[in-house]
Amino acid sequence: MSNPEAFDRIFKALGHHVRRQILDDLRDQPLTTGTLVAHFPELDRCTVMLHLKVLEEAELVIPVRKGRERWNHLNPLPIQDIHERWIGPHAARATAKLAKLKRDLERS
Repeated sequence: MSNPEAFDRIFKALGHHVRRQILDDLRDQPLTTGTLVAHFPELDRCTVMLHLKVLEEAELVIPVRKGRERWNHLNPLPIQDIHERWIGPHAARATAKLAKLKRDLERS
């Protein structure tokens, strides 16, 4: 993924604690919208649905209708794209710097 707008949507989606919690809730299994709403008793259904819409627009959640239920599935690929683009390279550089510092300290 190299589309800047797509990355903007992902970062916007990850920018709110409720949306991050929804993604955490979906990490191990898909959940119905009703189940997700129950995880947030302080929020009304419409608010949770708005958060899900932001996650869908960022392609982090894939909804699947089964009868009257709407199952929400985590799509980990956008998160993997972020990891490959930013986290991995920055972590590799930081690790290399720490390894160099360790070698320098051990020499002295």
